[in-house]
Amino acid sequence: MVDLSTAMTAAQGERRQRTQGGDREKKVRRTGRNLGLEAFDPVKHVHKERADTASMWLVLAFSLTITLLMRYVMMGSTDPDNSKILYILPLTCVFLLPSLHRTIMPERFVEHYGGGTWFKAAFLHTFTFLALSFLLVNPPFGDIAAPELANKWTVITDDGEDISYPHSMATSSSTLTWHTDGSPILAGDSWLLFGLMDNVNSDGAVVEVSREFQANETVRDDDISYWTNNSDRIANGTSTSNKTAPNLTPHGDLDQPFSIFLGTDLEEGTHVIVVRITEQGDPWENVQEYTWNLVVTSESAVQDNMSE
Repeated sequence: MVDLSTAMTAAQGERRQRTQGGDREKKVRRTGRNLGLEAFDPVKHVHKERADTASMWLVLAFSLTITLLMRYVMMGSTDPDNSKILYILPLTCVFLLPSLHRTIMPERFVEHYGGGTWFKAAFLHTFTFLALSFLLVNPPFGDIAAPELANKWTVITDDGEDISYPHSMATSSSTLTWHTDGSPILAGDSWLLFGLMDNVNSDGAVVEVSREFQANETVRDDDISYWTNNSDRIANGTSTSNKTAPNLTPHGDLDQPFSIFLGTDLEEGTHVIVVRITEQGDPWENVQEYTWNLVVTSESAVQDNMSE
């Protein structure tokens, strides 16, 4: 016979042993390899760091080689109209990086490479190529941009005494309207004035200007002597709206001025002016083209403003 007190004591002891055993089992399950955690291996960590460093230098050397080939081999033999291939082809070389690593790197490094390595290598190659290519196609290593308009363009008239600007003054848009206030012609000599700026030197640019009116096209030559001999009159000229003369060369001596004679007593109508700028850049020829419209109208500017 077992009394009640002894039975309860034995049950509590058995329950305590069972609980302690369960805690030990839980502690075993929550530690070590059962949760995918491995002990830190300093030797293996050092080898992986060395493998990643070697991968970085390999990608940098690969990107530099690709960029130099693009700039000094492919670029010179590629038409500017097909220039997109110069960037698309080198960027697709990211798919060669895994094979490149497996071919060049020793086996002790390759075993540490995985998906994360290729992801980092792809980003490193992309941004290294873009940075180096931007550096090599701009001065002082290259020049792929033609000279462009320094500020604005305008057309003036010269009657031998005074220089006049149009009512709307100089403009950077494609259309310039000159109001003759009832006259069927734009009296006096008409000159096209503008300045060019370039990231290297606009003096080497060839500028061709043509004027088309009523299906008749004529080629006009630059006469820099007119700008040089009349620089003060050009700077002090006024418009029919009493505005001051515009600054066509805001960068001083860095801008190249151009003055082109358009004709005398231009007739009423639309005169299409085409300016083609050609420059021998590095490595190819740079071309820039502007198409401007000079509208000569006998209507007054006040009437036009009221109608608007």
